[in-house]
Amino acid sequence: MAALTAAAAAGCSSRSGSSAVPAAPARTTTGPGAAEPFTSAAGDKRSTLLQVMAHPDDDLYFMNPDNEHVLRSGVPVVSVYVTAGEALGLNRVAGRPLPPPDKAAYSAARHQGLRQAYAQMLGLHQFTPWQRSVLNLPGGVKAETNVLANGSRRVRLIFLNIAMLSEGHTRMPDLWDTPGTVMRTLLAEDSPVGHPSSYVHQTLVDVLAEIMDRYRPTLIHTLDPDPDFQIHDALHPKDNDQPGCSDHRDHTPVALFTWKAIAQWAAESTRRDHEAPRFLTTSFRGYYNQRWPHNLPPALLAQKARVIKAYGGSPEWECGDSAGCGDYSQGGLRPLRNRKGWIRSTHYRYPSALPTPTTDREGRLVAYGVLGAQAVRWRETARGSGRFGSPLGLGGGPLAPALTAVTDRAGRHVLLALRFAALDGQGGANLREIVALEQGRPDGPFRAWTGLGTPEANPEYGRRVGCPTAVATPDGKVHLFVRTAEKGLATRVRGADGRWGPWEWLGGAEIQDGLTALVDSEGRAHVVAPGRDTVHHWSQERPGDPVTLRAPAGLPRPGGNQIGAAIAPDGSLSLIYRTPAATVPALHGAENGAESRTKSRTVPHFEGYGAIAAHTVAEPGKDGGDDKSATLLMLGRSLDGDVQVQWGTGPGDRPLRSPGHLTPVGTPALLADPRQGASVVGIAPDATPWIWRPRPTSRA
Repeated sequence: MAALTAAAAAGCSSRSGSSAVPAAPARTTTGPGAAEPFTSAAGDKRSTLLQVMAHPDDDLYFMNPDNEHVLRSGVPVVSVYVTAGEALGLNRVAGRPLPPPDKAAYSAARHQGLRQAYAQMLGLHQFTPWQRSVLNLPGGVKAETNVLANGSRRVRLIFLNIAMLSEGHTRMPDLWDTPGTVMRTLLAEDSPVGHPSSYVHQTLVDVLAEIMDRYRPTLIHTLDPDPDFQIHDALHPKDNDQPGCSDHRDHTPVALFTWKAIAQWAAESTRRDHEAPRFLTTSFRGYYNQRWPHNLPPALLAQKARVIKAYGGSPEWECGDSAGCGDYSQGGLRPLRNRKGWIRSTHYRYPSALPTPTTDREGRLVAYGVLGAQAVRWRETARGSGRFGSPLGLGGGPLAPALTAVTDRAGRHVLLALRFAALDGQGGANLREIVALEQGRPDGPFRAWTGLGTPEANPEYGRRVGCPTAVATPDGKVHLFVRTAEKGLATRVRGADGRWGPWEWLGGAEIQDGLTALVDSEGRAHVVAPGRDTVHHWSQERPGDPVTLRAPAGLPRPGGNQIGAAIAPDGSLSLIYRTPAATVPALHGAENGAESRTKSRTVPHFEGYGAIAAHTVAEPGKDGGDDKSATLLMLGRSLDGDVQVQWGTGPGDRPLRSPGHLTPVGTPALLADPRQGASVVGIAPDATPWIWRPRPTSRA
């Protein structure tokens, strides 16, 4: 497998410079001195979603249903399309002869398709007219912008329209990688932009940073900056992939440009305003959807298909645009019939809970997350108040969206995150590293950030490591786990003396990112991860032993990125997840010791999609007495994107919806604390965290 992956790596279009460059050293920031002046968590509730895509339709295929759920919650959306999407200039209609190439018309038709799709998402007729104008941007660049509103809901589309194939056969990977590259824009037919613009590398960074500064997003959607390596052979045809990777050659550099612009905007805005901008980021996988099990149930697939059908349009439609009424190859049922299946999944590049909750010594909830690409801590104003105070900035960035936090045996919090250690482009370094931040004493200040590198010596491989996941075991150790570039598992262990050991490879078959780690009642660490055909499980044989791969248990194929896992009262491991395209999950293992691990049963009423978190918790007896029994508590998202919990997995158990129809960014987290019961912690599109403490007495 290593040799095959090495061959695949050589073909990926966005390079990292020398293949032997070591990981960059961590920046050292200390406790109180590292605090950044973030805006109040209880203050400004303004929110905006900014999406940056390579092509028209990337948002519809890869970021939905998230962007539609955010839009329907009342959050304004600004969508930026970097390329003209002109390809060969052929607006193909199934069953008809190919039309003559016309790149300007095809680009314009795709723009019209987006207007149709977003009008539909706004609840308007798909041919509703938009306000079209010209946006002046840095470097003399001009872009077309289209605006449409329906009451408080508002969408702005921005077309930078850089030609996918510019003069001299230059493409987006060249603009990222090669110094001196110049690309020109393509004028779409009937665009209000009168003259083409030119881009060099820094122009695109400046343009994206200016758009961020102008619209002040609280949530940014990007594509995948570091796609998986992918072998292309008879069983895995290359199709639209770039050589060696599971994504389009434009997606990767556009995502890298976006992350570089994020870092530039955050730094410049903080210097100017003396206040860091408050925003979240979410990166979405692209053609990865073709390579892994599908994860959207029928209702969400139909919702996604309706939007793409509006985008695809038809030559029979009367939209009023002479260039065309959409991208005809994507119209009708064609996306559903396409064997590539891009429409059938939505995968996060960094699938982890946002934010990560724990408690302090006073019993207050503490949540750690990434805000403004930096680590932050929120603390509950008082035990049980249900409200977080203002965030404390902990630095460390620019960080990927998700981090993990654990409490060690001494009561100190340990944070682990994935850092964009270098995003130079133009032949420079492009590095990732795992970083750690630890308290010096319980509830005390933090020490300096420490760089832990990655399990990969080659930085091109290091870019593909996954989100860190960790557990603290009773023997004083902290076990860190990451998915490797070869889609296996690696670990690094911090000893009871506080020193980190070397990286170790734990093997295993190919897994998706989105690890679930937990400690059982005997103090043994467990890790589970979704594979291509089953769930893979690593654990310690006895407390203190190395973590090793366990024999397969014959569990069914998982559909999502994360597996819900809990320790049953009898000490066995219970897993809960959905199979591909399933609406309801199934429980595999023991709840109250009633079933053997190899048996499964459906949880009939917990309809939804995405990751599921689970804990075995104590709840009051149903007769209202003081006796207690343990049950499985589940957390997930409903089909319309709301947060829901459910106690128990029997036919009489029903989910409880969150009050106020909470729309989370990414995956909310579940914390079961003996002192306060269950707490659900999530973060909203306005970049403020929330606490929900559901009660078992509310069960239907």
